[in-house]
Amino acid sequence: CTGTNGGAPVPELSEHMSMEDYDYYAYINATSEEYYAHEMRSELYRIFIVCLYSIACIFGIPGNALVLTILIFCEKVKVPTDIFLVSLAVADLLFLCTLPFWAYSAAKEWIFGTLSCKIIRGLYSMNLYGSMLTLTCITIDRYFAIVQATKAHISQAKRKVWGTVFCIVVWVVSLAFALPQLIFSIQEKLDKEICYTAYSSHNTKLLINIIQVLLGFFCPMLVMVICYSIIVHTLCHARGFHKHKSLQIIFAIVVTFIFTQTPYNLLKLFRTINKESLLDYSSDYVFFITEAIAYFHSCLNPVLYFFIGAKFRKNLAKILKNMRCAKHHQIMKQWQTTDEDGSKTEQTQQGILR
Repeated sequence: CTGTNGGAPVPELSEHMSMEDYDYYAYINATSEEYYAHEMRSELYRIFIVCLYSIACIFGIPGNALVLTILIFCEKVKVPTDIFLVSLAVADLLFLCTLPFWAYSAAKEWIFGTLSCKIIRGLYSMNLYGSMLTLTCITIDRYFAIVQATKAHISQAKRKVWGTVFCIVVWVVSLAFALPQLIFSIQEKLDKEICYTAYSSHNTKLLINIIQVLLGFFCPMLVMVICYSIIVHTLCHARGFHKHKSLQIIFAIVVTFIFTQTPYNLLKLFRTINKESLLDYSSDYVFFITEAIAYFHSCLNPVLYFFIGAKFRKNLAKILKNMRCAKHHQIMKQWQTTDEDGSKTEQTQQGILR
């Protein structure tokens, strides 16, 4: 007579079985159950990551490419906000281009080599933090544009120059953030080939992660909360119909940023400080899922900053109208060419008959 709980069957204790044998079978059963549970979580994790990264690429790459098209060819990058939005779209676009590599690595294994591991992880980090710091620059620019409207109008030319300078600074700082990944990332065989960052010591890892979390998340979030709180206070005391729309956009920006970034950064900091959590499989899966959600933010930026704006919809409608006109002109030209060819053919046949 045997009992089972989803793993290997455990015999009941009998006169022919010692307590050591029974403990052995119980250990095998527990280990088997843990193994199957781990395999099931791994499979669900792979499906989740591949689906999420695929959705982010499918919608994020065309969305950010459309943003760049409108800013460069329609808006002509006239104001500082446009400069920051171009930088944000470029950062998000480059960041999203690395996701297919990670999706394949999650589904199978890393097959692209150590050099590719360093480059892609470097781009991964550089564009991730570049996106976050650019959001901070946009927040500061909107603060001056709304709260300090008179001063911002007077110094519009200087603001555009400073916008360009700050964009360059953001990319330099983002490259500095990416240096640890460029230096320490390696490909290594564990249960499968993986690409990860192998720091020289735990203290090095602790220092780098704390700096990245503080400067890459907590400082931007603090700046966004303070600036947008003042902006909301200013708009609430302003007159006009459009203030309610502005409040909706601001609320969406702050909530989305905090919702997507807070779980990942807090868990990253916790895992860095508490080394025992690294031995917990469940903690690993939760960390990877929150990481994926944080990276999904790059797909949402075009929606937050353009699709809920009337200016973007107007320019998008103009592009679509021009595309329809160009297509109609091309069809009419083909018809005209066909008619001319038909007339020539008919004239040739009549000449032959004569």
